[in-house]
Amino acid sequence: MAADSPAPDPAGRRPGPPGRHDRQGVADHRPPPDLPRTLSGLRASGWQPATVADELRRNVSARIAASQPVIEGVLGFEETVVPQLENALMAGHDIILLGERGQAKTRIIRGLVALLDEWLPVVAGSEINDDPYHPTSRFGRLRVAEEGEDTPINWVHRSERYGEKLATPDTSIADLIGEVDPIKVAEGRYLSDELTLHYGLVPRVNRGIFAVNELPDLAERIQVGLLNVLEERDVQIRGHRVRLPLDVVLVATANPEDYTNRGRIITPLKDRFGAQIRTHYPRDVATEVAVVRAEASLPDGVPVTVPGYLEEVVAELSQLARRSPHLNQRSGVSVRLSIANYETLAANARRRALRTREPEAVPRVSDLGALVSSTQGKVEVEALEEGHEAEVIAQLVASAVLAVYRRLAPLGDPGAVLADFGPDTVVHTGDDLPAARYMEVLRDVPGLEPPARSLAGPDAAESPAALAAAVEFLLEGLHLSKRLNKDASGPRALYRTRR
Repeated sequence: MAADSPAPDPAGRRPGPPGRHDRQGVADHRPPPDLPRTLSGLRASGWQPATVADELRRNVSARIAASQPVIEGVLGFEETVVPQLENALMAGHDIILLGERGQAKTRIIRGLVALLDEWLPVVAGSEINDDPYHPTSRFGRLRVAEEGEDTPINWVHRSERYGEKLATPDTSIADLIGEVDPIKVAEGRYLSDELTLHYGLVPRVNRGIFAVNELPDLAERIQVGLLNVLEERDVQIRGHRVRLPLDVVLVATANPEDYTNRGRIITPLKDRFGAQIRTHYPRDVATEVAVVRAEASLPDGVPVTVPGYLEEVVAELSQLARRSPHLNQRSGVSVRLSIANYETLAANARRRALRTREPEAVPRVSDLGALVSSTQGKVEVEALEEGHEAEVIAQLVASAVLAVYRRLAPLGDPGAVLADFGPDTVVHTGDDLPAARYMEVLRDVPGLEPPARSLAGPDAAESPAALAAAVEFLLEGLHLSKRLNKDASGPRALYRTRR
């Protein structure tokens, strides 16, 4: 069975096969009617069991041979993370992903679900996905022994074969492995009866993938409980003489500092992971822009068109923040910063369009001031800069604008523009000004019009909002390159000649 359905989205929702949804749009995972429903029918169909590692290996190999991406929706890892991930999956290894926050670690893990076979047969009623040919739990063994070839079979969709736990200090062995269920004891069963057990998260994803986010946050005594899962592939619950041989691929995530420096993960557990893969942030502006375009959510309403050069400014801001000595680099600068800034930039432009009753919203340089609120919560300034967060962010924004201006501005020689700035020429800008005001600027400074139209692009050159954004960007670039003076007060600014 091919692994061909889409991967889970960032919220953890796992869409089903195309075209099979209920009225609320929720994935409908009812198995096809032609699948066998009894053990005898399963044998007659020729179905053969395979370990989870073998399933992943087979489906990864098929995708590689077909030149298809192994993980959907992950950008910038094609030459770095993905080859290592492919090797680990083909080797059948358990994996730990090391990386700072916002490096798509959880998305990668959830994307592995799409590499499982779409449907898996289990003994009907089993809590731990018992293999009909080789049941593991006492319930499964008894049912197959009693009903034989008539044992009913259920089919589990791959989306149900994934379990995830965010590691927290209060996570217990009972959460992960299991515990005696007092209700079942009260019903008359003996404590020694395996049927009194309430299985934890790991056994319940038997024959599937189990993920632990932020593994070092597990208490050391709980980490010890995972040793058998990784090496011996079994779990032991309380004082019961019960051994559950599980078929689970374990995947975990961790922050490199927690994992390697603070000693918060026990050495035997480190040793049992077959592959350790380092993730990273987008290494260039183009990749960061692509991620932002894919992830940002712009609400319905006044249409918003974000110019390409401002998209690059948003991405450049994050790139500069990751190298800034004024920010704490140990905490990382997530891609979520770029996404939040992009959405805030668009929101500020839409707010202006609503107030000025313009049909289109195009963000401008004057809208960049709104990014302080969306940036402050996602970066940590160094101790010496505490209390100056807004100034640090403003400097990063200015540096980002200047870098993009130098790359993209169509001003081979700014002299033609500067020549139009007489001693009394003053240009006012602001995030509250309608686009029509900037058409007056083009009449007063005609040298700005050709580069502004070129920057706005052929499709948007006749759009007043797009031209207004281009004018502001050129004026800010001329100021930052020390060609014009600027007097600023909040989002409003006044540009004049330096002569």
